Amino acid sequence: MVNITNKTKTLRTAVAQAIVRVSKPETIDAVRNKTVPKGDVLEAGRVAGLFGIKRTSDMIPDCHPLPVEFAAVRFSMDGLDIAIETEVRTIYRTGVEVEAMHGASVAALTLYDMLKPIDKGIEILHIRLVDKKGGKSQYKDQLPRRLHAAVVVCSDTISAGKKEDRAGQAIAETLQQYPVDVRDFAVIPDEIAEIRQTVQALCDKGADLVVLTGGTGLSDRDVTPEAIRPLLDREIPGIAEAARSYGQERMPYAMLSRSLAGLCGKTLILALPGSTRGAQEGMDALFPYLLHLFRIMENVGHD
Repeated sequence: MVNITNKTKTLRTAVAQAIVRVSKPETIDAVRNKTVPKGDVLEAGRVAGLFGIKRTSDMIPDCHPLPVEFAAVRFSMDGLDIAIETEVRTIYRTGVEVEAMHGASVAALTLYDMLKPIDKGIEILHIRLVDKKGGKSQYKDQLPRRLHAAVVVCSDTISAGKKEDRAGQAIAETLQQYPVDVRDFAVIPDEIAEIRQTVQALCDKGADLVVLTGGTGLSDRDVTPEAIRPLLDREIPGIAEAARSYGQERMPYAMLSRSLAGLCGKTLILALPGSTRGAQEGMDALFPYLLHLFRIMENVGHD
């Protein structure tokens, strides 16, 4: 199975369709009038479709078990065609399109089974995905331009050459997946004055995004929040809260992080933990969703 532990939970929906075509009008009449010998065809199909949706991971090897929070099976008839529509919703880390299609296929086979005693010419024409929403693909904003980003590693040991930087590199690699150019990369010690001076210079240079890693913990040398906060015109608490919430689901010490984020003019400053894992989880939690902020700022003052 594909590893989905690094994905964020979002509302995910999917709609699928299957078409069952009978060979004579009398079959449709029997379905409408509920005179099929095996019983109420549409109700049996609805129940079977719901079971199919909920049991998808039992039948499709690579499908993840997930919480189905809404499921519906609907029918419509046009000529000799019975259209089956399934809709599935969940708040989870992976989509529900296979669940919707599996439900539609099970419902279609149920209709076939119930109708074959009275009609030997039934066909299942297709099973297809009609629509799906949710996940990162839905939240990739079309930005008006590529963004200029800077990554700043705050660490006494890394700046002294005693330790190799991995967190900063992980941040830069993640940013490169989006319309973001990492034009500046700096490694500096945990000194309030130097951190503040470095970030202010990047803001003055016109950086759209400055991501710092390190110095957000609780040791005496962890001073990144103290260095950054005076530079902020507006703090954005929800960004750090989202990163901590995401991290807390994966390890119980994430709540101790003092990550913060805010705007210095039109530059977004983001301070993440110094561990590679903490920095990567912060990036996974916030991107690409965080880029929507730049679309908002670019549209300010426009109808």
